[in-house]
Amino acid sequence: MVVLFDRFNLSEDVYEIIFATNQQKIVAKLLIEELKLHNGELNKTEMSLFATRLHEGLVTELDEPEYRGKKVRISYNKRQFYDRILTPMKGMGLIDYDIYKKTYRLSDKFNRAMMAIGLMWIQELRKRSQFIVKK
Repeated sequence: MVVLFDRFNLSEDVYEIIFATNQQKIVAKLLIEELKLHNGELNKTEMSLFATRLHEGLVTELDEPEYRGKKVRISYNKRQFYDRILTPMKGMGLIDYDIYKKTYRLSDKFNRAMMAIGLMWIQELRKRSQFIVKK
């Protein structure tokens, strides 16, 4: 996944930076909240049940200005949930999957990856030019 952002117009909401659509942002927030409710970890069955509840329509209150204080039904296709939400979050390091315990858990690997990218950029700035420029 490629995250493009404008540092001069950086959102206060990390989900808006990472996800392309408002619906993806909302679903990702719901997933993180679900993980937090289960001490930061869900097994495969619990994740599947969450995805099924989303597929069938999950009734919740959203922390979005236009929905604040109202019950809203959010539905999201189960396959698209795995393809567009969970898999990218795993790839970015927001969520980690333990293949032995078969559990999904919140992770700080995203933060470490962003710091590593910043260090890579600093190293690039310090490199000498490898190209010969002809006038």
